[in-house]
Amino acid sequence: MFGRRHSGSKTTGAGERPTAAETVPSGGADTLLAPTSDAPGSRPAFSAAPLPPGAPAPASRVSEQARPTMLPRERSENYYDTKSQVFSALIDTIDLSQLAKLDADSAREEIRDIVNDIIAIKNFVMSIAEQEELLDDICNDVLGFGPLEPLLARDEIADIMVNGARRVYIEVDGKVEQTGIRFRDNQQLLNICQRIVSQVGRRVDESSPICDARLPDGSRVNVIAPPLAIDGPSLTIRKFRKDKLTLDQLVRYGTISPEGAELLKIIGRVRCNVVIAGGTGSGKTTLLNCLTNFIDRDERIITCEDSAELQLQQPHVVRLETRPPNLEGEGEVTMRDLVRNCLRMRPERIIVGEVRGPEVFDLLQAMNTGHDGSMGTIHANSPRESLNRIESMVAMGGFQLPQKTVREIIVGSIDVVIQVSRLRDGSRRITHVSEVVGMEGDVIIMQDLMLYDISGEDGSGRILGKHVSTGIGRPAFWDRARYYGEEARLAATLEAMEKGAE
Repeated sequence: MFGRRHSGSKTTGAGERPTAAETVPSGGADTLLAPTSDAPGSRPAFSAAPLPPGAPAPASRVSEQARPTMLPRERSENYYDTKSQVFSALIDTIDLSQLAKLDADSAREEIRDIVNDIIAIKNFVMSIAEQEELLDDICNDVLGFGPLEPLLARDEIADIMVNGARRVYIEVDGKVEQTGIRFRDNQQLLNICQRIVSQVGRRVDESSPICDARLPDGSRVNVIAPPLAIDGPSLTIRKFRKDKLTLDQLVRYGTISPEGAELLKIIGRVRCNVVIAGGTGSGKTTLLNCLTNFIDRDERIITCEDSAELQLQQPHVVRLETRPPNLEGEGEVTMRDLVRNCLRMRPERIIVGEVRGPEVFDLLQAMNTGHDGSMGTIHANSPRESLNRIESMVAMGGFQLPQKTVREIIVGSIDVVIQVSRLRDGSRRITHVSEVVGMEGDVIIMQDLMLYDISGEDGSGRILGKHVSTGIGRPAFWDRARYYGEEARLAATLEAMEKGAE
């Protein structure tokens, strides 16, 4: 069969499979994932109960309603011993160079055929459901990201946190829970981490133990390996949904009110310069993706990110990504390099995935010199704090400017600050939509257009509240809205917000 290593001692006829002596050696080194040594005994048993008849394999895609029944089960040591033996035999049997020429589906079928042969030849005792689990696991080890594949297939998981080979946690609905998934050993985990980061031209090992990368769907990945991670490699994946969220969906989830969503659409349409502030995991990037849906399709947009995760739908988008230094410490391209360079690329809007350093000064300059509608995110706990952080970042860049001058630049550059928060019950809410009005003396004046008012919590601990208008009938960007022909829509939205708050 194509993909096998063929022995020169004996040939097989068409359609026949090689015999046991030709296909399955007694053991061997794992050239991909370094399995542990073969366990003694030839007939290990599985202690886990089989899946019910007709149940899908763990790696299959399941609906959110089916999630509680599809959490991966904790497997016994016998399972991992059996898997190690089968995997070692597979690697010694299959021709990896030929397998690489196959498409993913054909390669998976090839591996399943050979593993079935190995199970029959070695006379392992297991049910059909257990055998299917083993087949899926081994296919994932060879072709995918190993034990992570069932988690990556589940769309409702927001974060995957791997703390060494034996502890894997996930976040679902804002709550963190431990799974029954584990890796064979820390070496397998490190190999999978290296496979992930190598896809974007990066590396992680003892000499370069910290790495930021991304998955093909844009999900953010962070790896920190030994010797910095004492208990084994630590892998964190911030997953993106396959079905991209929209503002209308955020309304259904209660993240924003319908009137507030309409206000955000107008803000994006009239090219306000926007800063989205929030804590880690609060949904800043998700909201940024939603706002970019209201950018005109004929505008030229340039994005600058550490790991490219924004997924804009417009046709005229240029995506830029930073680059870490090489082994000699050379070749680094910083976020500031990207922002400064994109000013020479005739952008109409500049979008910075996350502002965290001196590049903020170049972004402010861009916002203030004809690149209206630019956007970025920043870590901050309130709109006021976000402006203070921007001021601190300018100072970190070594710019010797008076404090009042820096604040005047901020006021002249930023129009709206949107604050997103993850509440203690795990829900995410847009808590402030605030605009930067101007200055009085040395103080930046801001006014809130909309707030999230928390009224309490229900019996299950879910926080109750609603989005309320502050009564501002004529925001500072009114003239900008009139320039784009949106003043009537803006007035109607503000009036609806006030009625909804009554």
